[in-house]
Amino acid sequence: MNLSRSVVVTAWAALGIVALPGAARASEEGPQITIYNQDFALVRQIRTILVKQGESETRVAGVTAMLEPDSVVLRDRQDPKGLRILEQNYEGDPLSQGFLLRQNEGKVVAFQSLNPATGKKEIVNGRVVRSGYSPQQPGMAYAPSTPIIEVDGRIQFSLPGEPLFTALGADAILEPTLLWRLWSDKAGGREVEISYLTGGLGWQATYNAVTPEKGDRFDLVGWITLNNQSGVAFKDARVKLMAGEVSKIQPQRARAMLESAVMEKAVSPPPEVTEKAFDEYHLYTLPQPTLLRDREVKQVEFCRGADVPAARLYVYDGAQMGMYGGWDPGMARNRPDYGTESNTKVYTMLEFVNNKTSGLGIPLPRGTLKIYRTDSDGARQFVGENVIDHTPAGEKVRLYLGNAFDLVGERRQVNYRVDTSKQAADESYEIKVRNHKKEPVEVRIVEHLYRWATWKIAVSSDPYEKTDSRTIEFRVKVPPDGEKVVTYQARYSW
Repeated sequence: MNLSRSVVVTAWAALGIVALPGAARASEEGPQITIYNQDFALVRQIRTILVKQGESETRVAGVTAMLEPDSVVLRDRQDPKGLRILEQNYEGDPLSQGFLLRQNEGKVVAFQSLNPATGKKEIVNGRVVRSGYSPQQPGMAYAPSTPIIEVDGRIQFSLPGEPLFTALGADAILEPTLLWRLWSDKAGGREVEISYLTGGLGWQATYNAVTPEKGDRFDLVGWITLNNQSGVAFKDARVKLMAGEVSKIQPQRARAMLESAVMEKAVSPPPEVTEKAFDEYHLYTLPQPTLLRDREVKQVEFCRGADVPAARLYVYDGAQMGMYGGWDPGMARNRPDYGTESNTKVYTMLEFVNNKTSGLGIPLPRGTLKIYRTDSDGARQFVGENVIDHTPAGEKVRLYLGNAFDLVGERRQVNYRVDTSKQAADESYEIKVRNHKKEPVEVRIVEHLYRWATWKIAVSSDPYEKTDSRTIEFRVKVPPDGEKVVTYQARYSW
């Protein structure tokens, strides 16, 4: 049997999936969708199909327009060995004017247009030399070409009117469809599970944090944003979300409920998004079935934290490494100006711990976190945003919010000497931080020991902490309307 569009299918096959007596459970069970945060999804649906004993043909409509045909799995739920796919065609280019024009290339088609002089409709025949239509490929830009129509022996590069086509056959494809030639060991209705991978479905996490006028504790709400661009709607879908980096060519409920100070009676909270570890990833499950319309963006709250403790950090990382084209590190380290370029910006950062004590403690998927602060008038003002990476429970989150307006840094090299006989170098720096605020602040001055891996601090004006093999950090207090100066001398050897 041939599964081309010209196939004349039987009446039951033309109807697609048939709901049989006693098959209510299958028809009532909504699809299960696992959406990955890499813009693809695994769709699993339960359908009831009608088959003959031996070979027969059927079609399954309502699949996505970005289905991956080689990922399709068909399984009979009661008799896995009793049903097999012998041949599969995926028709992902549904019926449209462009498609029919393409099917009629080289043929004469009637075109209807309105005569502006008479106001009457007129019919003109034209031969379709080129339709100008090509199916859009997933992940590729759609670039139609100009149609070419021959009318009365003349070529024109536009349609002479609205094309009129002959009536559709019973095998017309009106939506993305799987056409199967199946083998079954018995005739009748079979409840089957169909699963496939598809593009066009994605999700991302976003977070909104609101801080009071004074202090840095905040209330946090996390949202899951679902985006369905798959070409099909899913009704009563049970949705799971996979967070992590899944290789593909292409515990604990964390919700701190904000309660009213006075409650007349206890009210049961709505069901929440749940989370669990799965393989090397984390799987989030929406609490109840949902409707995912095509071309729809839907948001669901998945975590909430109240009065989350946080710390405001000011970081001055003044070194800006210049580009030395053609210089390897061994050559560049001897340049007196290597690493002396600097900036004056002091970074503003917010730091908190993702744990139960803070009212969170759920693995947080990668997403954008926006910070709002309440001003003296009670209005919320946006003060910054940044992206947090996948963050396991118990880990620290540090967000860059922008640059401090009233803090200024200054960094300069005050001495540099190379002793070639001893294969060593001494370098000294002076770092200043000026505070134009009316209150004292703590600033973390970060310095990179960039000239070589073997180094030691020979002299330092202030205590420092070694944060890694090439970095030290000074934590200094800067008085209001004042300045703090830090100096140090580093000795390198190689």
